[in-house]
Amino acid sequence: MTTAIAPAELTAGTWNIDPVHSTVGFTVRHLMVSKVRGSFGAFTGTIEVAADGTPAVNATIDVTSIDTRNAQRDEHVRSADFFDAGNHPTATFVSTSVEAKGDDYLVHGDFTLRGVTKPVTLEMEFNGVNPGMGHGAVAGFDAKTVINRKDFGIDIEMPLETGGTVVGDKITITLEIEAVLAA
Repeated sequence: MTTAIAPAELTAGTWNIDPVHSTVGFTVRHLMVSKVRGSFGAFTGTIEVAADGTPAVNATIDVTSIDTRNAQRDEHVRSADFFDAGNHPTATFVSTSVEAKGDDYLVHGDFTLRGVTKPVTLEMEFNGVNPGMGHGAVAGFDAKTVINRKDFGIDIEMPLETGGTVVGDKITITLEIEAVLAA
């Protein structure tokens, strides 16, 4: 795999994901005709940029912090039918390589959900660096990937009487990340 050099503005060091100014969200097809959107309120992560410009990403999501704006649904998604959060309270992403794709990047890595690890690729847009507001430089990123829930052992089927299922197989994960350069 090819490893890209991080954008020049992204200087060497540890960039900590700022959860107050970041979002980890998802969408999934519901009843075959619409989408349910949700997010996670608790997550952490770092972007380590080596002196040679090679980046590495590590992130953890607390799946118990799911919010789909429906408490009953959130409890069901935390259950063994979906996340099995009692046994697997976190999902993780660890990058394996980063490559340039035009002006954007592909961040390859291992995603672990419900105790199952699979390779995924995030399509990432680098939004630049800002000097910040007195607490150090901040960098912005937007990224997304699509996973199949069944690949991670979430294989519950809830068929509809008219055909199809209540919950789709494809989950689109979206990230809007602001990271702060550690002092």
